[in-house]
Amino acid sequence: MYIPEHFRVRDQATAVSFMRANPFAILVSNKSDGPFATHVPVVIREQGERITLRGHVAKANPHWRYLEEQAVCLMIFHGPHAYISPTNYTTPENVPTWNYGAVHVCGNARVYSAHEDLLAMLQDLIPTFEAAYQQQWSGLTDAYRSRMLNHIVGFEIAASKVEGKFKLSQNRTPEEQQNVIDSLCPVHDTAISGTAQLMQEQRLGLRKKG
Repeated sequence: MYIPEHFRVRDQATAVSFMRANPFAILVSNKSDGPFATHVPVVIREQGERITLRGHVAKANPHWRYLEEQAVCLMIFHGPHAYISPTNYTTPENVPTWNYGAVHVCGNARVYSAHEDLLAMLQDLIPTFEAAYQQQWSGLTDAYRSRMLNHIVGFEIAASKVEGKFKLSQNRTPEEQQNVIDSLCPVHDTAISGTAQLMQEQRLGLRKKG
């Protein structure tokens, strides 16, 4: 990912926090005739400097076979984004741009389909996305749970590189940053207003938060 230095996310904690806030990611692998992508929710686990991503795909999805053939893969976490009008700037000689946040994780994947391994993975996913579902899942018949597990393949990706990019008008003056924030905040689309919130979390603009 191309990252000008003033847009680079420099600490792992910020990148991991962003990933956890945006866990529906894009898994990308290479295959013989080009790239292949799957949109999938993942759980992020952090042990010291080590980051692992866990999730699953449908067994009918060939992506797990590509991970078996080539373990190296890319996971893209994408967050809020918004068009930025040059009317936010103090001089007329400017052009439009786009603000956004993204984190790319490169790593090596392993896949598994043994029921005990899948159940362990689901014990990560269920509390993360809907803890209350655990009771319903536990109450299902063994035959139904087994049938459902037969339809998925789990994966775990050990991160080898994490790159974060927050392109949030850091190269503009605090006044212009505040103009951008003020223009985005009232918009009902959360992708747009969320961009303003991310800017505020990064202490940009005149009225800094956090």
